[in-house]
Amino acid sequence: MIAPPFVLRELVERALAEDLGHGDLTTRSIFPKAFKGSAVLMAKEDLVPAGIEIACMVFEALDPALKFWQLAADGEPVEVGSVIAQLEGDGRCILMGERVAINFLQRLSAIATLTSKYVACVKGFKARIVDTRKTTPGWRGIEKYAVRVGGGFNHRFSLGDGILIKDNHVDLAGSLSRAVEKARHSSPHPFKIEVEARTLEEVKEAITSGADIILLDNMHPGLMRKAVEMIKGRALIEASGGVTLSNVAEIAATGVDYIAVGALTHSAPAVDICLNIEKTAEKATKKITRKNP
Repeated sequence: MIAPPFVLRELVERALAEDLGHGDLTTRSIFPKAFKGSAVLMAKEDLVPAGIEIACMVFEALDPALKFWQLAADGEPVEVGSVIAQLEGDGRCILMGERVAINFLQRLSAIATLTSKYVACVKGFKARIVDTRKTTPGWRGIEKYAVRVGGGFNHRFSLGDGILIKDNHVDLAGSLSRAVEKARHSSPHPFKIEVEARTLEEVKEAITSGADIILLDNMHPGLMRKAVEMIKGRALIEASGGVTLSNVAEIAATGVDYIAVGALTHSAPAVDICLNIEKTAEKATKKITRKNP
């Protein structure tokens, strides 16, 4: 599930309101009357699709009678030239919804595609690829969904989802141990405590303080390996900072449990997806996989 339907509807409605404003002047000027049109959403490069359901919701918001045939599945890689979906309805509504639908589809598919590349790089290691809170404001839920579609895992959705003591917390508390002590005393019982360690000295302090998870922040793989040996299974280990496709396998080889990659959501390059529309509809033969009653 991407998100509750009311959340998706709000995102779609807000995006359409932003793009349409007082209406599509170009489309209304050329086509004053409704006409039957069909279109396909097509991948113009190899990619991992994500967000097809949201693209459907965009067109259905404009034309409730629209028919939508989903010809690919979120998370299943497609090759260049593959048709992701076919739709049939009021051609004017297809034109009006084109950019918004593709914006959702390109952004989420970009995240899924990039995530899948990171996951492929660490295949054979125990490390999981996890995301961060470095997401587009208002889109966190759907962007983290795209990470899962690409084979990754989600870290915190919000600050209320867990305790992660970072460098600024430590500096303000006076020491890492003091920060852990105060957090353990005040936090709700079920939550594990994760602490960020920048040096081997802080790793030692994190172990002594009883941290449940130790985040190795911006350590090079050699230092990271020493930290893993020092921890010896007494806490889960997360690596973060400076992770790229070129070094993620080396980081995984150090023995860490999780690798946090902010780039999954803040730097995923948009994939190329296009919409081709025809005025005369040709019936699709695939089963409709999503259609509002």
